Amino acid sequence: MKKEQIYVLEGELREEIIQLHHSTLVKRHGRRWKTTELVTKNYWWSGVTKEVEKYIDECNTCQYYKNRSEVPVGKLMPNTISEKSWSYILADFITKLSLAQSYNAILVVYDCFSKIVHFIATIEKTLAEGLTRLFRDHV
Repeated sequence: MKKEQIYVLEGELREEIIQLHHSTLVKRHGRRWKTTELVTKNYWWSGVTKEVEKYIDECNTCQYYKNRSEVPVGKLMPNTISEKSWSYILADFITKLSLAQSYNAILVVYDCFSKIVHFIATIEKTLAEGLTRLFRDHV
C-alpha cells in the first residue's frame, strides 16, 4: 500500500489493470488522462502514466476511431467531356457468370461522349492480347 493505493509489482497484472479501466462498461475506451485517473484511484506503480499511454497507443479500437487531423485532399473535379466520339472510353469486365456458349464474362466498353455501350461476350481469363483483339473486332 502507498497512500491508500495498492502497489502493483512488475508483470502482466499491470496490463490487465489498465485494460480493465480503459474499456469499462461505463466509459468505453477512455482517453489517456481519464484512463490514468481511473487506474491511479486504486493502484500505483512507477511509470503508470507512460504505461497507460503506451497501452492506448497500441489499442486497435482507439486507433480505428481516432480523429485524423490531416488536411483534406481537395475538391473533386469532374472529368472533362471530350469533343468527339470514342476519344474517352471506359472499359470493365463483368465476371463470375454462369457458362453460356463457352463464355463466362462480359467486356463492357462505354463511350463517354455518345453514351454508346458495347457488351462483348468473352471468357474470364482473357489476356492483354485477347483484349486488344476484342477491341479491334467489336469496337
